[in-house]
Amino acid sequence: MKIIYTDKHAQHDPQSFVVRGVKQRSAEQPERAERLLVAAKGAGHDILAPAAHGTAPAESVHTPEYVDFLKTIAGHWATLANASPEVVPNVHPARYPATYPQALAGRAGWHQVDLACPIGPHTWDAALAATEVAATAADLVLGGAGEAYALCRPPGHHAYADMAGGFCFLNNTAIAAQRLRARHQRVAVLDVDVHHGNGTQGVFFDRADVLTVSIHADPSNYYPFFWGYAHETGVGKGAGYNLNLPLPLGSPDAVWLAAGDQALARLRDFSPTALVVALGLDASESDPLQGLKVTGAGFHAMARKIASLGLPTVLVQEGGYLSDDLGRNLVQFLSGFEAARPSRSALR
Repeated sequence: MKIIYTDKHAQHDPQSFVVRGVKQRSAEQPERAERLLVAAKGAGHDILAPAAHGTAPAESVHTPEYVDFLKTIAGHWATLANASPEVVPNVHPARYPATYPQALAGRAGWHQVDLACPIGPHTWDAALAATEVAATAADLVLGGAGEAYALCRPPGHHAYADMAGGFCFLNNTAIAAQRLRARHQRVAVLDVDVHHGNGTQGVFFDRADVLTVSIHADPSNYYPFFWGYAHETGVGKGAGYNLNLPLPLGSPDAVWLAAGDQALARLRDFSPTALVVALGLDASESDPLQGLKVTGAGFHAMARKIASLGLPTVLVQEGGYLSDDLGRNLVQFLSGFEAARPSRSALR
């Protein structure tokens, strides 16, 4: 399988993360991508550099003011007296009508939903490079490759059109789906990350041309808390084109794979002609975030199910944090996908 990767991701190395009021180093570290790359190389996959795309992929799903914020805020923030090394908001708009502020602290609170997405001096460069990885993978699939894997970091599926959150800044999964829409009338997104893909849901919530399906730990007791419930099915033209499958915390392979069957049934009903998989490996039983209990065999089995759809597919790396199983789980998923893939001629 062709794997797209850039080492520019390492420019983003977040130091600030607050859990239950305690500040610690973020779980979203550069070593994540490095371990995944080593595992992919070891399994014999082809590693390609992304093509240059500039800001066009980001601008295809994100608002101009948000792109400008991400591009400029670190430099402006550094000019403030006694500012922290990373942009971390200390105020957020309430759940009522609000006005976009000019103050840097206000803009940070407007565009950063939580304390898991600090912006450092080179966060924009790393996030932009990740969008080029996703766009390049999508272009390969548009060009006739049956599948491609975008080894993106930082991840993206919690990023809304105008808001960062949950380690995410630019929504690589949504960007890949939007790019596929250039030639496909119906595109589906299947998110198997342990966390709900709330940003991706938000981008497409009022659209009927992109079906979004997410399998994740129940948000009533797990991040992102406010989104990811079964009653969220879309609005306007998008009504009925979003499916959330929340699972009890600690669910094992059998429960996760049964949800996969439900997801695939909805995908078949939608009849997309291309697919994006938000590949979170943090559903693993050994992941430090401990949401679900999926084994390597479970990842292999889920990949086989997805591959059986026979769709041109972009795999986009989302979560999956430091454990001894991280690279092995990626290899399990990719091998399962390739093993169940129909012949390439059947995909054309």
